[in-house]
Amino acid sequence: MSRPPLILASASPRRLELLRQVGIVPDAVEPADVDETPLKKETPRLLAMRLARAKAEAAAARRPDAFVLAADTVVAVGRRVLEKAADEAEERAFLELLSGRAHKVLTAVAVRTPAGAVSTRLSETRIKFKRLMSQEIDGYVASGEWRGKAGGYGVQGLAGAFVLELQGSYTGVVGLPLYETLALLEGRGWCR
Repeated sequence: MSRPPLILASASPRRLELLRQVGIVPDAVEPADVDETPLKKETPRLLAMRLARAKAEAAAARRPDAFVLAADTVVAVGRRVLEKAADEAEERAFLELLSGRAHKVLTAVAVRTPAGAVSTRLSETRIKFKRLMSQEIDGYVASGEWRGKAGGYGVQGLAGAFVLELQGSYTGVVGLPLYETLALLEGRGWCR
């Protein structure tokens, strides 16, 4: 008897690459489109958990026979969520806010089984940026690397040079905490 397929409900090439890094190749990549607007008074950690679960459920509606893996990353300064920067001005404001201070990167992972059970895990990482000079901000904004990334940066790219401290999961910051992901998949009976 063959195992049910594994569906990655994400368009992120970084998530796919992280899975491949540990020898997992999903049977299909089927991004889930959900409204990512935070609810009134919703904390960043609850937002990440809700969105990961919603993405798993949305993808499972199309593929109820499969294990569905979904994730969502939220960057927060206190209770303020820094979503994906809409334009260069917003990106500049994000970098000025992150400069010289600590923030949290919360990545929630959800797995939905073919039987309909959903399990979630949350990875929380604290990152402290160095104080950024205006030329560094200008250079990063000009690079365009920030486009489509939660919080307006990618730690695996040029912004890695801004990080003074990282306490938690590096792969969680990139977009998929591997320890939590493997624990969820194996705990729910998915086999490689």
